[in-house]
Amino acid sequence: MFGIVRPCRHRLGENLKTQWMAHLCGLCLALRGDHGQFARVVTNYDGLLISVLTEAQAAPGTEWRRTAGPCPLRGMRSASVAQGEGARLAAAVSLVLASAKMRDHLADGDGLLARRPMALAARRVATNWSRAGARTGSAVGFDTAVLVDAVDRQVGIETLAGIGTPLLTVTEPTESATAAAFAHTAVLAGRPANAAPLAEAGRLFGRLAHLLDAVEDRAADAAAGAWNPLTATGASPAEARRLADDALHGIRLALRDVEFTDAKLAHVLLVHELRNSVDRAFGTASCSHGTSHGNPYAPPEPPRRDRRGLLAGCAVWVGLACTCQLCCGEYHDPWSGEQKPGFCQRCDNCDGCDGCCDCCDCCDGCDCCCDGCSCDC
Repeated sequence: MFGIVRPCRHRLGENLKTQWMAHLCGLCLALRGDHGQFARVVTNYDGLLISVLTEAQAAPGTEWRRTAGPCPLRGMRSASVAQGEGARLAAAVSLVLASAKMRDHLADGDGLLARRPMALAARRVATNWSRAGARTGSAVGFDTAVLVDAVDRQVGIETLAGIGTPLLTVTEPTESATAAAFAHTAVLAGRPANAAPLAEAGRLFGRLAHLLDAVEDRAADAAAGAWNPLTATGASPAEARRLADDALHGIRLALRDVEFTDAKLAHVLLVHELRNSVDRAFGTASCSHGTSHGNPYAPPEPPRRDRRGLLAGCAVWVGLACTCQLCCGEYHDPWSGEQKPGFCQRCDNCDGCDGCCDCCDCCDGCDCCCDGCSCDC
């Protein structure tokens, strides 16, 4: 489970958290439905933004949700999940970019991929994912060739980059790819006027994704002798932070020009949570929540009446243990049904405020920041 936008469940609030999970599950099921069970491993946090943006622009009454059956990742409970062209576009983009990511690891000879048998198998998987993404993209009117072209150009740019090469030269292919994907959500939603501002937001989001990945991986890349944009160009963390902050500001401005039907979740993810992602990458985040308790002053939740018995809970737990959700995302407790964060997603660096956002310093008067919260600033 990869991606830079990894929202803290305390900050989202119950309604937006449910919506976010609906898009995450919708992406996962779109991958399974079109490409089989194994394709679900490319489910990622940033890919679901495509689904979120599509639904946020859709006309009221459009059927973008369906009820999905029990799943081990949800503690064998059904749920409302995103469906339709937004989820399928997200799946196409996720497949193509996961293919590129695997090829990048192959080029670097990372871990087991340095061994020829594993490398051959991984190369075959990457090729299949790229073709599958192209098929799904074509089905929703999106030409994934722009993504493949960006990946190919990235290799050439990295080969030629050296000390003094501008960081924005290195990030340009990623920017172009995400700009195209964001803009196509306007086409799917029937809002062609939104394409230009969404392309700008996507371009800057791609810049952020590339920069934050470089910052977070710099030490590991140095230890492994792998290529890193900051090291290769000689750019300082301060320069990367300046570019990141400029991108955050640009995304906020671009989103103001987008006509949304319901902007809440898109705004929270692309303004507030993206800002938290930057703070997290540069080590400037803080948290007011406990590891798992949330607001210590909130009234206790009433006990659930649908608790499973010992044997049924154990059976669900076995199925859940076979997935990556215990570590990489959120899961429903097999006995109580309570939603919990995965072991590597415990909230220990969020700056939340007990379910409501502190937005007066970052969203310039918006009143859609959080579920049930009005900023009035």
